[in-house]
Amino acid sequence: MRPIVTYVRVSTARQGRSGLGLEAQKAALARFAEAEGFEIAAEFVEVETGKGADALDRRPQLAAALAAARRRKCSVAVAKLDRLSRDVHFISGLMAHRVPFVVAELGMDADPFMLHLYAALAEKERKVISQRTRAALQAAKARGVVLGNPRLAETTAAAVASKKAEADRFAAQVKPVIAQIRAAGATSLREIARALDARGVRTARGGKWTAVQVSAVERRADSR
Repeated sequence: MRPIVTYVRVSTARQGRSGLGLEAQKAALARFAEAEGFEIAAEFVEVETGKGADALDRRPQLAAALAAARRRKCSVAVAKLDRLSRDVHFISGLMAHRVPFVVAELGMDADPFMLHLYAALAEKERKVISQRTRAALQAAKARGVVLGNPRLAETTAAAVASKKAEADRFAAQVKPVIAQIRAAGATSLREIARALDARGVRTARGGKWTAVQVSAVERRADSR
């Protein structure tokens, strides 16, 4: 049987941890190899984006697949063309390595010209989808639609409010101590900071005091 090197890729770490997409690609490549009389000599798996002209530099497993194919004088097989890239320039760069690529979805008849053509169509589709998405978001924003995850926004706002309330309570508790220290003769913020440390009073984060922190607590207490 003829050897072949397979390459599978997902774009996010989350997909990589879950196996989403990886197993489907492996299964498609196994079926393709069996149908076409290939033996999978090596398999390379990558979790990395396919975007950017420097994508190959950020995809060491693809570089390793190319090297393995060169050593074995065989092709690199992918389940779908977009597992390589949707960027025509990137696809052209891969062709320059003089390692033949086989796309299981397209079959053995897809020559380099066809791969370039399919890559151009995929790149155009990606750009059109991106433009339509931006236009839809702008139109929604113009209508007053609040973009983003409302639950996330509510959770963030609640967390900020809780943190502010906690800081206000802390400032209210420490302000009388600072007043006592001032009454005892301390005149500078640095002296007050040293006195707070000497009394065993810790900052909100449990650390030692600085002049800046003393000033911030006083301002917060006075603004209530």
